[in-house]
Amino acid sequence: MAPTPERKKDYLSMDLSRLLTSAGINIGICALFLSLYSVFRKQPGNVYVYFGRRLSQEDGKLQNINALERFVPSASWIVKAWQITEDELLSFAGIDAVVFLRVLVFSIRIFSIATVVCIFGVLPVNYFGEVKKHMAIRPEALFVFTIANVKDESQWLWVHCVALYIITLSACILLYFEYKSISGMRLAHISNSPPNPSHFSVLVRSVPRSSNESLDDAIKNFFTNYHGLSYLSHQTVHRAGKVHKFMSTAEKVYKKFVRLKVTQFDHKCRANKYRCGLCGGTSNSFQLYHDDFEPDANKGGQDRSERNAEKKECSAAFVFFKTRYAAVVASQVLQSSNPMLWVTDPAPEPHDVYWPNLWIPYRQLWIRRITILVASTFLMILLVPPITLLQGLTQLEELKEKLPFVNIIIKRNILVRLVSGYLPSVLLQLLIYTVPPIMMLFSAVEGPISRSGRKKSACCKVLYFTIWTVFFVNVISGTVLNKLDVISTPKDIPSLLAKAVPEQSTFFMTHVLTSGWASLSSEIMQTFALVYNFVRKNILRLQEDPESVPSFPYHTEVPRVLVFGLLGFTCSILAPLILPFLLVYFFLGYVVYRNQIMNVYCSKYESGGQMWPIVHNTAIFSLILTQIIALGVFGMKRYPGASGFTIPLVIATILFNEYCRQRFYPMFNNISAQDLIEMDRDDEQSGRMEEIHQLLLTAYCQSAPAATSPDVGDDDGSIISKVSITDRSHEISITAHPTWDSRA
Repeated sequence: MAPTPERKKDYLSMDLSRLLTSAGINIGICALFLSLYSVFRKQPGNVYVYFGRRLSQEDGKLQNINALERFVPSASWIVKAWQITEDELLSFAGIDAVVFLRVLVFSIRIFSIATVVCIFGVLPVNYFGEVKKHMAIRPEALFVFTIANVKDESQWLWVHCVALYIITLSACILLYFEYKSISGMRLAHISNSPPNPSHFSVLVRSVPRSSNESLDDAIKNFFTNYHGLSYLSHQTVHRAGKVHKFMSTAEKVYKKFVRLKVTQFDHKCRANKYRCGLCGGTSNSFQLYHDDFEPDANKGGQDRSERNAEKKECSAAFVFFKTRYAAVVASQVLQSSNPMLWVTDPAPEPHDVYWPNLWIPYRQLWIRRITILVASTFLMILLVPPITLLQGLTQLEELKEKLPFVNIIIKRNILVRLVSGYLPSVLLQLLIYTVPPIMMLFSAVEGPISRSGRKKSACCKVLYFTIWTVFFVNVISGTVLNKLDVISTPKDIPSLLAKAVPEQSTFFMTHVLTSGWASLSSEIMQTFALVYNFVRKNILRLQEDPESVPSFPYHTEVPRVLVFGLLGFTCSILAPLILPFLLVYFFLGYVVYRNQIMNVYCSKYESGGQMWPIVHNTAIFSLILTQIIALGVFGMKRYPGASGFTIPLVIATILFNEYCRQRFYPMFNNISAQDLIEMDRDDEQSGRMEEIHQLLLTAYCQSAPAATSPDVGDDDGSIISKVSITDRSHEISITAHPTWDSRA
């Protein structure tokens, strides 16, 4: 794999100066944002941006801080984020947040091992491979730090093989213990938590219609006949009509107006002068009469009856059972000889129900899934040309030869370093930012019955898309631009990846700096929320809403962490210089995400740790991909001994994954009958079963409440009724000027 004379210039183009340019810019941005965050979080006007969860769920503690101290950067938030225990996080953030942090812990552990092994073992072998004559360190090409610099048939390649064994063995051991620990934690969390209505409930869809009986009677007669001993009750799902949707929208607009009125106007029946948020002028053209805006209590019942008449019954219902075991049996058993009728699924939690998708006919679901699969594939193919163009920016020498005007535009050396070293990763990151909203929309169209299921589906789509664009498309496009061999047969794939991955090591390192370090600083800074808070308070003059707290974006952050893990595994023995950058990212991410989960994001619903199987499968895929690339490298280097030792490693990794799939994965899909029956017996012996049955009747509330009841908007725009939320408006008292004490 030694470079030919015509390729020598391409290797020299990947110099340290371009990497240092990108590193300098991203380190400067990261340091600036972290410093600004430590100052902005102390300002009274930003308390709802940086402490939204704590204001919503905890007792607010306010304390006057010295004016000078408010503008002095400090690292106290790092200490507080590090000191919080996992049990405390589990109590208020849920198991999903803890599992996400476990992903970062696993990444820190495995890449700490990989960094020690590869930096002190593999990197010296790569550097002293004697294929390329070394120059001064300043213009040294990064090629000499990759496995491409090792000469053919070198006996030192056994170091790479041993390093691959150590990394794979360590990763499998860590994955096994993490899988075992998280599955046990998930079971303990379910067993020790208060009774969950979803454990007693089943969602039944595709209920056959009959002209002889109503939908309610059909559901009641069916489950009384076939589940008579365990059937408790049911609740029919309605599809709201246009009038109901219009009235719900009007109620929300009314509440926002009332909140604006309380903030901006005097409550007396006289004109109130207020300052315009745009120009600073005053106005006295509004006079409020409370009787004209207050809802008539007598009209409430009439409006509700009209809206209820507008509802349309769907062929779906929540069916409640007397025990958890009976509900699980009913959800798993085929209810009818026609599999398309009386379809049952475990019911999601009340907060987790995605009501807009419950009316979708069950027969349409497979068509929707195929359509979304085709649309997602088309989107992945559609973005290949733009990414290839971005990859061309990293090969300016090739572009200057083919396009002479590029040499005229970019003359200075600093511009060459900026365009080829920093700009491609920034543009790729901006392109990737447009993907999660699209994938979330695709996932909603598929028809999931829960918000967590929708977010899990979007997470998988974003993960596949990011792996395709960041790794495979960049490798393939770089191969085409560098005029390497194209793929003619599948057996050429390992050799192609073996050639291309070291070539793209510089781009992968700049991507870690831009999409990793800089994105973490933007996350802790909450840039968009900060701008929105400024516009809302100073221009729109709206009052803060303590209930409008964002939920954690698992569908964007989990794929980012897993893609960085894939880059770390695949480049560990090929280009180990990337590992220190990754290790810094995972350490910083661990602190940043703990701080955000503790202060900013609110857990509105959770999937019960369902993301860990995705993490496990992605890690196994990364290991196998790394081993396949290593096979190609050893074959190209004509070192059959290392290739022979790598093949058993691939087989052992596949067998390990199959064992984990059989041993742990079923625990994430179902709860064992033993645990369910023990939980039922405990509730019966303690006398809580009757109380649970009463709570089931009001647990799933679909309709919007009356205008006098506060509604809470979720992240998808749907409305959660007052029945399923807790009013915490009395818990926090905010004064005019004191600052939230982040040290309390």
